[in-house]
Amino acid sequence: MRVAGTRAWAWAALSGVLALGLGLRLWGIAQGLPYVYNLDESDHFLPRAVAMFRDGLNPHYFANPPAYTYLLHVALALWIGGATAVAHTYAHDPREVYVLARVCAALLGTIALWELYIVGSRLLGRAAGLIAAAIEAVAFLPVYYSHLALNDVPTLAPLTLSLIGSAGILRRGRGRDHLIAGVGLGLACATKYTAGIVLVPLLAAALAPRAGQGDAWGPAAGLAVALAAALASFLAANPFSLLDLHAFGAELAHESARSGEAQGKLGAPRGGGLLYYGWVLTWGLGWLPALAALAGAVLVWGRERALGWMLVPAPILFMIFMGLQGRYFGRWLMPIIPILCLLAGVSAVWLARRLAGASEGRRRLLLGGLAAVLCAQGLVYSIHAGLVLSREDTRTLTRAWMVAHVPVSAGVVVEPVVPNDWVTDVGAEEPRWLKYPSLTVVVDPASGAPLAQPYRVGIEDYERTLSPALIPWYEQHGFCWVVSGSTESGRALADPGEVPQALAYYRALAADARVEFTSSPYRAGAGPVPFGFDWSFDQYPLAYERPGPVMTVYRLLGGRCAA
Repeated sequence: MRVAGTRAWAWAALSGVLALGLGLRLWGIAQGLPYVYNLDESDHFLPRAVAMFRDGLNPHYFANPPAYTYLLHVALALWIGGATAVAHTYAHDPREVYVLARVCAALLGTIALWELYIVGSRLLGRAAGLIAAAIEAVAFLPVYYSHLALNDVPTLAPLTLSLIGSAGILRRGRGRDHLIAGVGLGLACATKYTAGIVLVPLLAAALAPRAGQGDAWGPAAGLAVALAAALASFLAANPFSLLDLHAFGAELAHESARSGEAQGKLGAPRGGGLLYYGWVLTWGLGWLPALAALAGAVLVWGRERALGWMLVPAPILFMIFMGLQGRYFGRWLMPIIPILCLLAGVSAVWLARRLAGASEGRRRLLLGGLAAVLCAQGLVYSIHAGLVLSREDTRTLTRAWMVAHVPVSAGVVVEPVVPNDWVTDVGAEEPRWLKYPSLTVVVDPASGAPLAQPYRVGIEDYERTLSPALIPWYEQHGFCWVVSGSTESGRALADPGEVPQALAYYRALAADARVEFTSSPYRAGAGPVPFGFDWSFDQYPLAYERPGPVMTVYRLLGGRCAA
C-alpha cells in the first residue's frame, strides 16, 4: 500500500509539473507573427523544412544538424498537406506554419520534463526526479526558447532519453538500456551537435563497476552496442552527413572555426566565456537551483562515486569547452540544464531528510517547500515571459503606425531589426514601401564621400557602414523615413570606440530629423536595460512590458524630403 500510495502521489505531482511546463511553453506561442523577428528562427530549420518540399531532403546545410528540420518537414506534410499547400501557406500567411513549428518545440520540451523525472527516479528516487523536472519546467531558458522554432529546446528530448538509458546502465546494466542511451545520443547530436556532451554520462555509466551485471554483456560489449546505436540513429536522422560527406565535413569545419573565433559581434561581452556562462546560470536556471546543483555535485561525488562520475564531469567539461569558444550566448548552455536540475534535486532531497528525520509526512512537506523555493525565481520570470510575449511586439506596433501615417511607395530606411518582408503587407505581392537596402554601403563611413561602386556587407557589420553623411544622401534620394531600433544603436553604444562614425550618425539623426513615433518595450517608469545579446532579445528583466527593441520613426526634413 505504501508503494502504491507513493506512486500515486508522484504521478499526481508529475502531472501538475507537466501541465505547468506545457502551459508556460505555449503561452504567447504566436508572438510577433506573421513577421518573424528572431533572425535564427527566420533563417534556419522551418524555412529549410519548407524548401525540402521543392528541393528534396538534402538540406545542403550542416552548420546546424537537420533532425529538427526533418521533424518539421513531416509535421508540415501531416498538418497542412503537400508541397503546393505548404508553399502557399508559407508565402501568403506564415502564421500557421510558425505556430506549428513552435508547438513542436514546446511539446518536445515538455516530453523532456517527463523523461527527466524518469532519469531522476532511476538514479535518485521519485522525489529527486520530481524536483528536477519541476525546476526545468519553470527555468527561464528552456521556457523562453520553447516559444521559438529553434533546435535548442527540441534537443532536450533525445538528450534526456540518452540519460534515461545511461541511468539504466548504471543501475541495471541491461542491453536495452545501452540501446536507449545510444539512440538518444545519436538523435541528440543530429539535432544539436553540442548535445554530444551526454556521451560523458554514457561512458561513465557503461564503465562503472556495476555496469553489465544485468545481462550477459560486459562493459566493453555494452559500450560498443551503445556507440553503434548512436552512430546508426545519427545517420538515420542526418543521412546526408554520409551521402553528402564532403559538404558535411566542410560546413562542420567552417562552423567550428566560427565558434572558435574571437567575439566578432559589435557590443558582445568581453569578460570571457566562463564568467559569462556562470552569470547565465544565475538567471537562465536561477540562483538557488544553480547553487543547489553545486551542492548536489559535492554530495553525489562524496557519497556515490560511480553516480558522481556520471553526473558531475559533464557540466564542468561543457562549461569549460563552451567558455573557451570565441562566441557565447545564453541558450548554448541548454544541453547541461537537465543534469544541473538532477543535481539540484539531490540537494533538496538530502536537506529534507536531514531536517525531517524519520517522519515521512514531514519530509514530504519539506520537499514541497524546498521545491517551491527552488522553482520560485524561474516561475516568476517565466510567467513574466508569458505576459510579455502575449503582447504586441514594438516592431508590430511601429508597422501599424506606419501603415496609417506613411504614404504607400514612400522611401523608407529600416535598420535590420526586422525581416525583409516587414515592408510588405501579408499576402501582398509587392512591398508597401520602397525600402533602402540597409546592408549596402553607398557612402564611405570614414570620409563621408559617396562610393563609385556600392557594396554589400553582412548584418554584423551594419553599424560599421553608418556615417552622418548618410542623412543628406537619404534626403537627396527621397528616403525620407528612417526606422531605428535600440538593438542596433545599442551595439554601437556598447562599443563606442569601434564605431565612432555610427555614434555620430545617431547623434545627427536625433538632431536633424523629427521624431514622429516611438514604441518602447518597457513598462512605465522602468528601463532602459543596457544592451546585451541575451537580455535585449529575451526580455528577461522585469522592466519589460512587451517584446522588441525601442523603435523610433524619424522624418527627414532636407533635400527631396523638405516637401
